[in-house]
Amino acid sequence: MAKREKSTHRVITLEESFAKLAGLSLKQDDLMSEALRCIEHSLYRPAHVAAWASFFDFVHEWSMEPARIAKLRITRQNWALTDRADLRLVTDFAFIEALKASGLITNTVMKAMHGLLNKRNECAHADEYDPSVNDTLGYVDELMKRISYMQSKV
Repeated sequence: MAKREKSTHRVITLEESFAKLAGLSLKQDDLMSEALRCIEHSLYRPAHVAAWASFFDFVHEWSMEPARIAKLRITRQNWALTDRADLRLVTDFAFIEALKASGLITNTVMKAMHGLLNKRNECAHADEYDPSVNDTLGYVDELMKRISYMQSKV
C-alpha cells in the first residue's frame, strides 16, 4: 500500500507541475490531463501516447509563430507550410529534425525529443516495452519540462 500511496502522491505532484505550465491550448490541456488520469488508473502505455500527443500539438503551435515558421519554410522549402494542418503531414521524427536544421532547437534537444518519441512509439505499438508507474511519471515530467523550456524561448 505504501508503494501505491507514494505513486499517487507523485501523480498529484505532477498535476501541480502541470498546472504551472502557461499558455497551453484547451486541446493540449485536455490531452495532458487525460495522460494524468491514465496514470492514476495504471494505464501507462496510453498515458505515454496522450502525453506525447499533447506535447507535439504544443510543438506544432509553438512552431507557427511567424519568425519560427519562416525559418522552417527556408529550411524545408519543399514542405507546404501554410497552416497548422500542414504540419501534421510531416512525421514527428522529420519535424523534430527540421526544428534542429532551422536552428530552433539544439542538437541535444533534438536527440532528447527523438528519444521521447521512441518511448511513445514503444507504447503505441506495444512490443516488449512495459512501462512502470515510475517510467510513466518520469516520461510525462520530462515532456512538461520540454514544454516549459520551449515556452521560455522567445
